[in-house]
Amino acid sequence: QVQLVESGGGLVQAGGSLRLSCAASGLPFSAYNVGWFRQAPGKEREFVARLSWSGAITKYADSVKGRFTISRDNAKKSVYLQMNSLKPDDTAVYYCAAGRIGVTYDYWGQGTQVTVSS
Repeated sequence: QVQLVESGGGLVQAGGSLRLSCAASGLPFSAYNVGWFRQAPGKEREFVARLSWSGAITKYADSVKGRFTISRDNAKKSVYLQMNSLKPDDTAVYYCAAGRIGVTYDYWGQGTQVTVSS
């Protein structure tokens, strides 16, 4: 059974930092591309960042470029999202995802809430 479990969310003041983690199990993690998405209240889920299975290719949404960093540790079967200079607009539920092909994601976590106060 494949599981992706996010952690690290919470309440932070604007300008602060958080590091989200996503622990994977039940899949050959090192062969999977990984990504982070977010969904704010009343809005559709949006792409935040992705990282290829090899770690060679990263892509970020324009809204987080220069502030967020995605990384992975295949030995720990984990993917991380370091979020700096947080803004109230970053408030959302953050989801990690994993997929084998391109930007298609086969598995999703349950999400972790990030709230940024002004």
